[in-house]
Amino acid sequence: MNKNQVKGALKDIAGKVQEKAGKLVGNKKQQVKGLGKQISGKAEKAYGDAKKVVKDANKHS
Repeated sequence: MNKNQVKGALKDIAGKVQEKAGKLVGNKKQQVKGLGKQISGKAEKAYGDAKKVVKDANKHS
């Protein structure tokens, strides 16, 4: 795993926690922030995944 994959996964998890906490206390703003973190985390992880594929492809060329 590269750093983008790890950071992305952590952001996604933090976003899920924040969203759930917002639901528990009835805070829509926190729910939305949590969803935003999840989207950001998924995007960063996808970027990390793509970097890994390119790196692996270059190793085998």
